[in-house]
This record gives sequence, C-alpha cells and structure tokens, in this order.
Amino acid sequence: MDFSLTEEQKLIQQTVRQFVERELMPLEHEVLRNEGRYPTGIEPERYRALQLKAKELGFWGINTPEEYGGANLGSVMTALIQMELGRTIVPFSFGGSVDNILLHYSNEKQKQEYVIPVIEGKRISCFALTEPGAGSDPSAIRTTAVKDGNHWVINGQKVFITHGNEADFAMVFAVTDREKPPQRGGVTCFLVDRAMGWTSRPIPTMGGWSPAELFFDNVHVPEDHVLGEVGQGFSLGMQWIGQGRWLIAARAVGTAERLLQMAIDYARQRVTFGKPIAERQAIQWMLADSAVEIQATKWLTLHAAWKADQKQDNRYEASLAKLYGSNMVNRVVDRALQIHGGMGYTKELPIERWYRDVRVTRIYEGTDEIQHYIIARALLKGYVHLGTWD
Repeated sequence: MDFSLTEEQKLIQQTVRQFVERELMPLEHEVLRNEGRYPTGIEPERYRALQLKAKELGFWGINTPEEYGGANLGSVMTALIQMELGRTIVPFSFGGSVDNILLHYSNEKQKQEYVIPVIEGKRISCFALTEPGAGSDPSAIRTTAVKDGNHWVINGQKVFITHGNEADFAMVFAVTDREKPPQRGGVTCFLVDRAMGWTSRPIPTMGGWSPAELFFDNVHVPEDHVLGEVGQGFSLGMQWIGQGRWLIAARAVGTAERLLQMAIDYARQRVTFGKPIAERQAIQWMLADSAVEIQATKWLTLHAAWKADQKQDNRYEASLAKLYGSNMVNRVVDRALQIHGGMGYTKELPIERWYRDVRVTRIYEGTDEIQHYIIARALLKGYVHLGTWD
C-alpha cells in the first residue's frame, strides 16, 4: 500500500499552491471589501485575467477529457487541487471544466452548442434541481415539463442554484410523467437557455456563497434539448450530487489547513501572563484536535476520489467525506477564531468570513442528516463490509 504522491502529482500540487499564494491570497482584502458587490468578490475583468493565467499554466479543464482540450487529471488530482484552492477565501475555480453528466450524456449537437463553449470559457452553466419544497428530498420536485408538439413547456421555480445569476443556460430537472415515481422515469433533465425565457434573482446569504432563485413561466424548450433520455433525469441528478460531496470535503481540508497554520503562528507570538499562549494546554489541545481531524478528512476524501478514478461506486465514501469534512472545518474555524480572540472576530483577517462561509457546507449537496441516512442505510442493508479494505 503506497500513500505517496507521484512526482507529477507533487509538481502540479506545488504549482497550484504557488498560484494560490502569489495570485489569490493577495486579493483577500479586496474580496472582503467587495463582499456582496461581485459574485466572486473580484472585478469580473480581473477574475477573467486570473483564469487566463491559470490556463497558461495548464490548469484549464482539469477534469475534462483531452479530446475536448482539457487536462484530464483525474479525480485524485482534482481533489488535491481543490485542497489547495481551499486555502484562500477567494472563491476561484479553474475554467474549462464541464459537469460530468453534461459531458457524458449530451449528444453531438448538444456538445457543439453547450459542452464545447463551456470548455472554451464562452458559456456558463448551472445545475437547477433544488426547489423550495425539494431540497434534501429531490424526489419532491414540482417543476413540470409538458409536451406541446415538438417542444416541452416548463413551469416552476428553482432555489439556491449556484451560478444561477451568471449562467447562460441551466440543466433543469422537471417532472415529465406524474404517473411514475421520480426515481423510476418521472423526471427529465433539460438544457434551457436563459434566452428561452427563464429569469433569476440573487438570494442574499450570510457568507460568500451567492445562489439564485430561478423562475420558469411557460418556457418553451425544443424537444432535442433533453439531456440523456426522457425519464432519466433523477439518475443524472444523483450522479452529479455524488461527485460534489467529496469535492466539498477537499476544499474543507485546504481551508482547515490554512486556518490551523494561522492559529499556530498566532499562538506562538501572542503572549499572556508572561508566556506565549502556545504553551497553554487548552490551546495545544485545540491545535492537536484540529490536526487529527484534518488528516482524517484528507484520507477520507482521497479514498473517495481514488474509487472514482477506479470507476467504482463511491457514494458511501463520498458521504463519509462530506459529513466528516464539513463538520470538521466548522470546528476548526471556530477554534482558530477563539485562539485569535477579538482579532479573529474582525474583518482584518479572513477568519470571520470563513466562519460564515463554511457553515453552508453542512447544508448544500446533501445535509448532515441526509449523509447520516445514506451511511446508516449502507451499513444496515449490508452494502458495506466492515473490516475489508474496499
């Protein structure tokens, strides 16, 4: 059993770390000042310039197949990259990546109209599944698509949609057959251009996440805009969400590592009653507990990513990583803020922003309660064989 990284993985990881430290971290004060002004906290032109720099370094379409111009680095490398990007509050992502369900289930016409433009950075997509009454239970969606000649007419509302305000098109999940359960053919996924008539509005949040509410009022969608097959939507949606879970855990690792280092540095130089607080057992235990939990999350995440690379079912592992990782980063940021005292509570440091930002990781892409349910179900139904390495 070899836990070491390859030389290529080490090189890529180091290159991304340098990019984060040299290009992104210097922008953190700007992001804090611009909170709520831009979706990323950075002026759009500057953000685009950063993406072009990343492209020059070869970080474009990191998980997109090479035949489409991507780097195709695989899931483990993607996890390692996300860990590095998680080390800054600047919400940056490398361009040119495309959702797996869009890539693998689109036909040739759809690839030319949607996939290729996304990879080239010319179009932005969003994943529109969640509704006001269908969050943790996506089978309860109420948005409908009714066939009308050679079109489908979509009516409904989506909520908490990431990139929903900036997207040129949405992957919209709608009920197409009320006689069938959503899991067994009742839901279909559509590629719906904003120009077809849907609208959006921003949803203010306590942190940096800027989701949108989407509205569909008799939006006519051509029948050739079905992604995959009619009735296949629920399965596609669950595949997309599963991948997002271990990626959240990967970001949590990077964020927590940065916070832990900040706490260590501050504890060494902050003196109370004649000695650094790093010599206080209460502080030492906070640091030690954080280190243990970060390391555990790292291995949970890399195992889930490794199984994805092996084309194995990693839903159980993804839930383990998501549940533990999202709670871990919330505990670590709380400890880091406590160690910094009043300074941690100010906007002079990114800690208070992270304190608000990471709270949502326990909610989106499946709440803590849903992850507990998935894990417990796998254990009770015998899907997981305890004591094995699989």
